[in-house]
Amino acid sequence: MTDTNQQYKEAISRCRDIFKHKLYDYGPSWRILRPVAVTDQLFIKAKRIRTLEETGVNAVGEGILPEFMAIVNYAVVGVIQLRLGAADYKDMTASEALKMYDRVLDEAYELMETKNHDYGEAWRMMRVLSYTDFILTKIARVKEIEGNNGETTVSEGIDSNYFDMLNYAVFGIIKLTEQND
Repeated sequence: MTDTNQQYKEAISRCRDIFKHKLYDYGPSWRILRPVAVTDQLFIKAKRIRTLEETGVNAVGEGILPEFMAIVNYAVVGVIQLRLGAADYKDMTASEALKMYDRVLDEAYELMETKNHDYGEAWRMMRVLSYTDFILTKIARVKEIEGNNGETTVSEGIDSNYFDMLNYAVFGIIKLTEQND
């Protein structure tokens, strides 16, 4: 039997490594992004995945797997930005940013464990393109909530949607990695 927890940790470790290297290159320059800009960046990544799934044409060179990794990292950035608000400049060190990143990933992991228990690993029977569609649906929901100034009446908030996008992207990473092995 496949160990979801181990695969999840391996997938987020790959994402963290990319995030850490980009922090080295750029610092936490993403602190300037307002949450709506993060949502739009998530949309760009998910839309590109869907285009690649539908056309099979990859003009840029990076495939679906790196885009799912980018969704993980931007979803983490989105949660951080919701909690701290956008800054006018880089207001933290790379080390501080990485600590915040790790805290958000820990929360995402706990959420995955809880939901995975209740849903009985249903994600394993899903197709990767469904993760893409679910992420795009979550983005559409976030845009609606953002249009309502972050207010909801009965639905989960923006942060919950970011966490769901992150976890769907991790499932995509796991499935694609299994296909490539």
